[in-house]
Amino acid sequence: MRPNFKKMELIPAIVQDYQTKEVLMLAYVNEEAYNKMLEINQTVFYSRSRKKLWHKGEESGHFQDIKGIYLDCDLDTLLIYVKQTGVACHTGAYSCFFNEVKPYDTRNIFSELEKTIEDRKIHPVEKSYTNYLLNEGVDKICKKVGEEASETIIAAKNDDKDELVGEISDLLFHTFVLMNDRGVKLEDIENKLKERHKVVGNKKEFHTRGEY
Repeated sequence: MRPNFKKMELIPAIVQDYQTKEVLMLAYVNEEAYNKMLEINQTVFYSRSRKKLWHKGEESGHFQDIKGIYLDCDLDTLLIYVKQTGVACHTGAYSCFFNEVKPYDTRNIFSELEKTIEDRKIHPVEKSYTNYLLNEGVDKICKKVGEEASETIIAAKNDDKDELVGEISDLLFHTFVLMNDRGVKLEDIENKLKERHKVVGNKKEFHTRGEY
């Protein structure tokens, strides 16, 4: 399936971070740019101001490796999921959409948590609880995961939603620290869950008995 370039010579392309789903930019693609993208598996657009193809990152080094491409129902708009190297915006911002009109928190908190823990490992902060756990090592971290799991069970049995939400949050935090310590990425977990649940693109085939 291809875009309908007979309908429109230039079609808009929405670019999103494949992990966080943050919208990074909007650009335009003609048929030549589209074919080039498929060939090199990186974003290529048509610059309306310069009247030529534009390989994103060619000058800045901020390439966009394509993870997936989707067409809308009319075959005249592209949605491109990418792994962004560096930043997407020429201003130095990660996303071009940073001028706030009506605020909305678009952060993926799990990705943010993973990044924060990784940053603590690289740039330790005095009196940081995360650094304390990482310095103590896997035995201490596993002990805390076990404690938080037990407290989550108790909260569930107490039938207290607020308490349960707090304990699950603590359990998830300590699990993320354990993942970091053991070299497990959030993407690894997401891929395993997709594999088990047989998620293909935006379509889902439900698991069969014994697979999940």
